[in-house]
Amino acid sequence: MSAGGNFLFVIAILPFIGALLPGVMIRAGRTACASFTAIPTALALIMLLTLAPRVLSGEVIQAEIAWLPQLGLSVSFFLDGLGLLFACMITGVGLLITLYARFYLSGDDPMGQFFTYLLLFQGAMLGIVISDNILLLLIFWELTSLSSFLLIGYWKHLPEGRQGARMALAVTGSGGLAMIGGMLILGNIVGSYNLTDILQAGDLIKANNWYLPALILILLGAFTKSAQFPFHFWLPHAMAAPTPVSAYLHSATMVKAGIFLMARMWPALAGTDAWFYIVATTGLITMVLGALIALFKDDLKALLAFSTVSHLGLLTMLLGFGTEAATIAAVFHIINHLTFKATLFMTAGIIDHEAHTRDIKQLGGLRKLMPVTFVIGTISALSMAGIPLFNGFLSKELMLEEAAHTEWWHNHWLVPVFATIGALLSVAYSFRFISHVFFGPVRDDYPAKPHDPPFGMWAAPALLAVLVVLIGIMPFLAEGIVTAAANAVTGGDLHPHLKIWHGLTPALYMSVIAIIGGAILLLLHAPLDRAWIAAPRPEAKRIFDKLMAAMVALSGWITTVTHSGSISRYLAIFVTTSVLFGAIAFSGSGLGAPTRELLPVPPVIGVGWFMLVVATLALVFSHRDRFRALIIIGIIGLTMSAGFVYLSAPDLALTQISVETVTIMLLLLALHFLPKTTPTESPLWLRMRDGVIAITAGLGVGGLAYAFLLRDVDTISAYHLANSYEGGGGTNVVNVILVDFRGYDTYGEIIVLGIAGLVIYALMHALLDGPAARRLRNTDYSQDRSRDRHPLMMVVVTRLLLPIAAVVGIYIFLRGHNQPGGGFVAGLIIAIGLLMQYMASGFAWTQARQRIEYHTMIGIGIIIAGMTGLGAWLMGLPFLTSGFTYIHLPPIEEFELATAMAFDLGVFLTVLGAVMLMLYSLSRIARYAGETVNMEPMDYDPANRVTDNNNKTVEG
Repeated sequence: MSAGGNFLFVIAILPFIGALLPGVMIRAGRTACASFTAIPTALALIMLLTLAPRVLSGEVIQAEIAWLPQLGLSVSFFLDGLGLLFACMITGVGLLITLYARFYLSGDDPMGQFFTYLLLFQGAMLGIVISDNILLLLIFWELTSLSSFLLIGYWKHLPEGRQGARMALAVTGSGGLAMIGGMLILGNIVGSYNLTDILQAGDLIKANNWYLPALILILLGAFTKSAQFPFHFWLPHAMAAPTPVSAYLHSATMVKAGIFLMARMWPALAGTDAWFYIVATTGLITMVLGALIALFKDDLKALLAFSTVSHLGLLTMLLGFGTEAATIAAVFHIINHLTFKATLFMTAGIIDHEAHTRDIKQLGGLRKLMPVTFVIGTISALSMAGIPLFNGFLSKELMLEEAAHTEWWHNHWLVPVFATIGALLSVAYSFRFISHVFFGPVRDDYPAKPHDPPFGMWAAPALLAVLVVLIGIMPFLAEGIVTAAANAVTGGDLHPHLKIWHGLTPALYMSVIAIIGGAILLLLHAPLDRAWIAAPRPEAKRIFDKLMAAMVALSGWITTVTHSGSISRYLAIFVTTSVLFGAIAFSGSGLGAPTRELLPVPPVIGVGWFMLVVATLALVFSHRDRFRALIIIGIIGLTMSAGFVYLSAPDLALTQISVETVTIMLLLLALHFLPKTTPTESPLWLRMRDGVIAITAGLGVGGLAYAFLLRDVDTISAYHLANSYEGGGGTNVVNVILVDFRGYDTYGEIIVLGIAGLVIYALMHALLDGPAARRLRNTDYSQDRSRDRHPLMMVVVTRLLLPIAAVVGIYIFLRGHNQPGGGFVAGLIIAIGLLMQYMASGFAWTQARQRIEYHTMIGIGIIIAGMTGLGAWLMGLPFLTSGFTYIHLPPIEEFELATAMAFDLGVFLTVLGAVMLMLYSLSRIARYAGETVNMEPMDYDPANRVTDNNNKTVEG
């Protein structure tokens, strides 16, 4: 991997590492907190600028580490012109926003928390723009929704902030779910989840029948993220966030993610009628609608929010045109929109910060009171309006030129007219921003006396305003990055020449109309505003609220019906659904004729099967008697163990016997605290229903097994048998599968087992602290407890069995890799030995002699197993790949050393710790309930005397 490739990994991870710093550095002061937020961002930007010359020359820098290659998931990044443009925008504006936020946020705002959220969001956005794997891109995509939720809802005390965050998460999260489906379809069509492969397979994708579903699903993700109609309503409500958040999310990052996605997928999806009519039409509608609403907004941030919606629609429309020239215009406008929109948001924040209001009708005359802010705001607003000598004019001209030559359904005038209307409205609301905020007489009723802020607050927007002017008069400064990004989008070899004057073109006439018309609209704004307020129109927020309320009501109804607290209902729904889908799948499988003959059934096996049936029926009819039902369950389990022995599965038999023994013993201890019988909970008809479902499910599973046993099927057993010794270093195939071939599954299972033990402990802890504890204390167990001391014979036998069980467990553990056994069974065997101590000598006596914390044992076991897997990574092998060798130490015969033993040790410790923690939880209940008899066994003391449970001496 090249140095540039290594840089990509560092760039991707820097913001996430940096997110650990602000929360700590805030203790050193606000400036230190902001500085340590800027450092990782600045380092990432420097690395990007280091790579920029190679990218601008046409090189694509790539880096990849295999993660889960079987699933097509890899940690892979690539940097081309488009990725470079967006990555520099994210980090460059991120630095300016950090500076701005340092002075904008008040002393009451938790700045460390703010910058932590900001860096998390920055890392997620960087991940999106440089990912070369669509599965990895999806992960970062969802991270942007989550981190933006935290940023938008940063001011938790404001109801509108909380609502705006929820709305943004609901809309963009829903679109993200749709996008996941579309991306998976693309990966399935191409046979690869790498973006570089997908982008080169455009013809294959467009010729596939699944192209249109994939296109729609992916566009749903892009449209929701970039606030395209009809999903535009969430973005203005996100303005409840602090202004630094608004400036960052809605100029350079979050809302541009959808635009980036459409640009990135352009080679694979663009060029069809479906792309043109869906993307270009949506963009055109959004551009006009957003501009129209912006014209009549009195809140500065609301005006800018809807103007952002409009400009995002402009970008979407250009990408929808599907031409190379339109792509150049879109890339150029991405840069220009960044510069003037981030400046305008920060300007609005300055006005709000100093005047204590964003209401345009309470402002005016700020030109004299805030001259610096006036210059910065005016320059950026003129650029947004598309006035010559500012950069917004150049990209607007390119947009109008493309619109002038675009037909929509054989109509030559529709797109040019509406594009001109959108530009005209843009001029109008931009002029209104300048005129109604900065011009007019100075007022005497401002909420606070306006004045220019300190340098630290206006430095960032001033720098962006300088860029607005520089690019506007010297557009060649942007040619390099525009060329590289446009070529990355189209896959072509474009050489655009950006210039101020293009001659007397239709775009110039359309631009003149827009400027004159915008000025006229500004003059007529007052009567138009009254008409707008009086006119009936749908309110997107109200529609969204009603839709969400309906969904909540529907969810509540479904929850009430299906989650009634009745486990029989849950099982009935689950089993019925499983049987139904299983029957559908089985009926359409095209099952072939049997290829195997039935084997003869020996009489002993027939008798065993008959006994299993009888035991099962006995369990059904006597299940209310808990003790009897538990004994029957144990009989069934042990009989199945004998069946495993008969079928030459000793590992399964050992595991089944051990699990059965431990489970029955734990349940026997638990029964001590339960009634002897279970009351009849269900009426007869409900039990009949459950019986029919159970019999149907049993017949279905049995029929499926019978069908497979009569037919030859391809399995992976042959692979495991052939590679167990060569690849895993063991002759016990079952154990090698558990610790090597499927070690990842085993690792997950022991984690779940450990969690189960901890959850049981936590539940018991809660049980012993509250109303349940009082009921437990007040329960009279005197009639149920035995008055006898612990039987001496049982105490002695269990003491002898404990070391034997330990030796057997160690033996089973050591032989597991080559003979039946292993860490799981060994842990259960030693657990049985310990369980017997509790049963024979009592909870209190046994627990008093405990030397190892079971919580610690679980943690150590999982850590050992995990470190074993990580060791394989260090050797360049997949997670948990076993390493082994053979050692000869005279006079000992040659023996094997394998890393699988360490993993098995982790399994052993986790299993033992989890089982014993469950037992310990039960022992706490017993002791809490007032265990007054049999507290101590009959132990002999050195004087050959016996002490009873009350410590009274009895002659030996």
